[in-house]
Amino acid sequence: MKVSANTRTLGSLRPGQTCRVIGIADQGVSAEMEDRLLRMGFAEDAEIEVRHEGLFGRDPMAVKVDGVILALRRREADTILVEVDTPK
Repeated sequence: MKVSANTRTLGSLRPGQTCRVIGIADQGVSAEMEDRLLRMGFAEDAEIEVRHEGLFGRDPMAVKVDGVILALRRREADTILVEVDTPK
């Protein structure tokens, strides 16, 4: 996993931002949750666009993962490490 200045968690992003998955956090993630996230499409190098976030507490959030829109809780999104795309 490559970590750079643009590395953040998916849960910290706002609607309209795009990124690429670089991995799942090592700490605080059960094997079951990691497996579930991988099956949902959050594999390394998956392209993500944050589409929407809930009104109260920004939860849940909707993201587009390789063309498929998914909803996930902010606590789950905080376990996904991403590299944020720089604005063009």
